[in-house]
Amino acid sequence: MNLRGRSYRYVGPAEPTELVRPGAAGRSIRSAADFARWAAGLPAAELSEPFTFVVDTTGVLRLAPRRSEHVVCAGGGPVLSAGEIGFGRESGRWVVRTVSNQSAGYCPDTDSWPAVAAALDAAGLGRPPGGFTHEVVFRRCPACGQLNIVWDEHYVCVFCDGSLPPTWNVDQRAHVAPLVSANGSTEYGPASGAGTGESCTVRRG
Repeated sequence: MNLRGRSYRYVGPAEPTELVRPGAAGRSIRSAADFARWAAGLPAAELSEPFTFVVDTTGVLRLAPRRSEHVVCAGGGPVLSAGEIGFGRESGRWVVRTVSNQSAGYCPDTDSWPAVAAALDAAGLGRPPGGFTHEVVFRRCPACGQLNIVWDEHYVCVFCDGSLPPTWNVDQRAHVAPLVSANGSTEYGPASGAGTGESCTVRRG
C-alpha cells in the first residue's frame, strides 16, 4: 500500500524553528524493540502522558517528549502527519492507546491517518483500528486568512464569521514531495507548500 496523500510543511510561528539543531530530531521508531529501548530510559511520569510524534516523509515514526515542538521532532522538515500519541502495556507489549493529529505547527488533516497507521504497523506497535482517537479539523479562513479549528462541524471562522471550506486548505502553495510506498520505493505526488509563519488558533466558535 502506498502512503498516498499530501505531505505537510511547517506553518507555525518562526520561533520554534530556531530550536531545530542537528541531532535534535525525535527518536526514530522502526520496531517495537526500538520503542522498548527508548521507553526504558524514560521516567514513569513521562511514559504516563502522550508524546509528540511526527511521521517523516520516509514513513518513519519519530517521537519526542510531549512538550517538544513538532518542527524540532521532525528536524525542520515536512511530515506525512503529526500530533500526540499515548502508549500503554497490553499482554506484555506496547500498544497505542490514544493518538491525535493535534499539531499547531503542521496542522495536518484527519486524512493523514493512513500514514500514521502504516508507520505504527511497520514498527510492530498495536494501534486503534479505526483512525485517530481524537481528530482535529484545521481550516484557514479564505476571507481573513486566519487559521481555525472547526468544532462540531461548525465551518464558520471565529474571527470574521466567514465560511470555512469543507476540505483542508491550511497551506495552498502546493509542491511535489516524495511519498514512500510500503516496499520502500519512492514516488512523487502532490503535497502542501511552504509554511506561512502562522500557527493554528484554538478558539471555540
